[in-house]
Amino acid sequence: MKLRYLVTAEEMKEYDSNTTERIGIPGMVLMERAALAAREYILRRWERGSALILAGVGNNGGDGLALARLLTEKGWQAEVWCVGDPEKASAQWKSQRHILEQYPVEFSSTPRKTEYTIVVDALFGVGLSREITGEYARAVAEFGEIRGFRLALDVPSGVDSDSGRIWGTAIWADATITFGFLKRGLGLYPGCERAGEIVTADIGITEKSFYGREPGTFTFDGEPEMLLPARAADGNKGTFGKVLLVAGSVNMAGAAVLAARAAYRAGAGMVKVITPEENRAILQTAVPEALFGTQWELAEGLEWADVTVIGPGIGRSQSALNTLRQALRYGKKPLVIDADGLNLLSESSELQQLLTEQGEAGRQVVLTPHVGELSRLTGVPVQELKQSLREYGTGLAEKYHVIVTAKDARTFVCRERGSAYLNLCGNSGMATAGSGDVLSGITGALLAQMEDAFMAAALAVYIHGRAGDAAASGKGERGCMAGDIVEALVH
Repeated sequence: MKLRYLVTAEEMKEYDSNTTERIGIPGMVLMERAALAAREYILRRWERGSALILAGVGNNGGDGLALARLLTEKGWQAEVWCVGDPEKASAQWKSQRHILEQYPVEFSSTPRKTEYTIVVDALFGVGLSREITGEYARAVAEFGEIRGFRLALDVPSGVDSDSGRIWGTAIWADATITFGFLKRGLGLYPGCERAGEIVTADIGITEKSFYGREPGTFTFDGEPEMLLPARAADGNKGTFGKVLLVAGSVNMAGAAVLAARAAYRAGAGMVKVITPEENRAILQTAVPEALFGTQWELAEGLEWADVTVIGPGIGRSQSALNTLRQALRYGKKPLVIDADGLNLLSESSELQQLLTEQGEAGRQVVLTPHVGELSRLTGVPVQELKQSLREYGTGLAEKYHVIVTAKDARTFVCRERGSAYLNLCGNSGMATAGSGDVLSGITGALLAQMEDAFMAAALAVYIHGRAGDAAASGKGERGCMAGDIVEALVH
């Protein structure tokens, strides 16, 4: 398991500046390394061929010019299709253009052929923040009609490197080689769909370039077991965490079953489910390992448990409202609020005040809203939330002094201060009834075993996504069910 950073355009520009000005590595050296990394990627696939480089007049275009030169050194035919006013070009671009005068590289204002071995997008780099129009829009359209493997340098032109939004039009790449660190927009929809295979190349901008300012977003990569707490060989069922799950309503036990099974599969030693008496037979048949209790035993359960999970399938009745009020007012241990618990919270200023007081007192609370529930909690339309999910998730975390797992096709785990986690695994098969209940059970189990609530919530999302991918590999994304995700937790 390793932690990977995702950077914004502003962060990347700062780290680039730190590398050149504070560390002392010249910008032209970084550009050469970027071009060498791109050439290495190409030569692993084709020994010889023809290349068309669509180059703007900024430093991204300069990377493209350097790549054209390096390819000719290996016997390639290289053509540079330049778009933009060379008089307004960056200093490094002009230097690369001057060097190219000594090499057999063709320059053109429009492509001379309709097919190349590889076509390279070096039109824009990071930081694009306006619609692509005019000659640039025409170039993007024409680029899309040329046959050849499409490689984007740093970010596909037209993709916002921070949000993943499309600025009017954008290039579809077969692969993107991004430099230094993964750009946040390459992990977000719809931009990630335009990037193809993503390769992050080391060009000399490293963590040393942070100078104390780490990126605001990170993700996980690799096996999650590396971050899970060790299992004591001489432990017992109480050692591995006791989870109180308040879930289900009359004759509706599905959410409770899924969450309880997920909590056990995620390593919890004991799970007690508070649910209506009508659900007893179903629960004890589906999850015989779980302890059973009714709402009259909630106070005792809050004292017994290491963590409480409340909300899956509880409905929005007065009884459910009273139960959530009790869990907020009298519980002192970590708390996860999901599903109907979030809907009740959005409708009650009293509950919101209780949540704020608990957060201010230092209680560890995790909210797990999908974008619809987040919209009800914030009053912000869903489409607007999707454009800035991290920012709104962080805003809610700051308001209530809690951790927020903002769920969407790409999920952010946000906190008041510090970086946010962005989940890059998972698939469309997980957009199925009960998937959120599984995540709430995993979150509760990890929160019961780990001291750092934020890392527990982030790791829960990662494990959930990895299990979803494993389930979909066996059942297919169309056929994946929430129960399949639970079973995949053991693999």
